[in-house]
Amino acid sequence: MSDPYVIEMSETGGVEVLVKTARAPRQPGPGQVLVRQTASGLNFIDTYHRTGLYPVKLPFVPGSEGAGVVEAVGEGVDHIALGDRVAYLGSGTYATHYTGPAATMVKLPDGISEQDAAAVLLKGLTAWMLLFEVRRASPGETALVWAPVGGVGSLLVPWATALGVDVIAVTSSDAKASRARELGARAVVLSSQDVAAEVRGHTGGAGVDVSYDSVGKTSAQASLDSLKPRGWWVSYGNASGAADPIAPGALGARGSLILTRPSLFHFISDADSLRRGAAALFGAMRTGTIAANVGQTFPLSEIADAHTALESGKTVGATVLLP
Repeated sequence: MSDPYVIEMSETGGVEVLVKTARAPRQPGPGQVLVRQTASGLNFIDTYHRTGLYPVKLPFVPGSEGAGVVEAVGEGVDHIALGDRVAYLGSGTYATHYTGPAATMVKLPDGISEQDAAAVLLKGLTAWMLLFEVRRASPGETALVWAPVGGVGSLLVPWATALGVDVIAVTSSDAKASRARELGARAVVLSSQDVAAEVRGHTGGAGVDVSYDSVGKTSAQASLDSLKPRGWWVSYGNASGAADPIAPGALGARGSLILTRPSLFHFISDADSLRRGAAALFGAMRTGTIAANVGQTFPLSEIADAHTALESGKTVGATVLLP
């Protein structure tokens, strides 16, 4: 293994602000654990931090999820031991080592690899939040899923389908449309089409009960126009930029629509909620309902290439960074 390092940014901007920097691991304090990371996840939120869309205090080490093997345990930690395999959410996982609160870590069950855990923890918990916590998905309802073969979408589509939800997917190419159908989407609409009109055609004019929208600016209007009365627009991402503001009255005029902008960390703000979500996620993985679907890996030292691929839409499924 190379000498310990982090990927640090001292300013916001393009991929050139991500700089490999030598740094020794920080020993754990009370309630903390030091992990030798074997895998880190790549997520769109990392690009929001890099560009300044989501402001952070500089200098900053990006990265929101990781997995590895415990190397040191701080005072007062009793549910994690040396040598345990763990996964976690937290700031600063673009690194060879991670030191963080034990309360944010979950032990990996047999059959779940560290790469798979790093690939799915943030994205899988997001899918769990969308399907079970924001609003409970119900058999027989219809959902519009944007970016169905991306990190969250490739978990959301099969999990929703397993719950009895009729999924209509929106994606950008025929190849991705084929993959969306493999994941369980009953119908697929290309984003270059009149999405709302196509959705109405696939639903007998009724529209969908919910739109799970991770795209943002370019998808917002189509999401609203695709909903049936009292439908939900669940806006949880900004892949195309932040959506424009919408007046509350416009939601009422369209049929008492509901708009929510959930953030995962509000749903896993305590250790019990995190473990409950992780148990559901790992359970779904072990039964084969969903899979990690690691589409590509990059050496962490080549993080600029990873960000470029993600932002250009060239990735499929989850991306894992290997320190």
